Amino acid sequence: MDLTIPVDKLSFIIMKAREYDAKVPTASQSRGPVEDYEGVGDVLEDRGDDSTRAEVHHLIDDLNDDEAVELVALSWIGRGTYSSDDWAEACNTARDERGSHSTADYLLGTPLIADYLEEGLAAFNKRVDTI
Repeated sequence: MDLTIPVDKLSFIIMKAREYDAKVPTASQSRGPVEDYEGVGDVLEDRGDDSTRAEVHHLIDDLNDDEAVELVALSWIGRGTYSSDDWAEACNTARDERGSHSTADYLLGTPLIADYLEEGLAAFNKRVDTI
């Protein structure tokens, strides 16, 4: 498997997606004993004005068509829909199923997307670069 998307770019997307995945409901939606202290956990709260989702969305939207297809295929391999031996099939399916929906919306709507992408890379004995 030869990725069109550079591993450093993929690593950055995974890192940002992991930040997005870590978001929790705001304190007004869910309060626990630890959250009663003002400011605790604010950085992890999913606020409407938070730029994390927008940043990841933008990173994915900036990918060319081949990179976007590979990102979807990699996520499918990471979640076990396909095996690494099925790379070409996963890419072809991702290309064929690409419609009017945004790749970024699709991927960001997938819980644990950062884990799936990282597992997809691991299936090819590749690691996320530390940034």
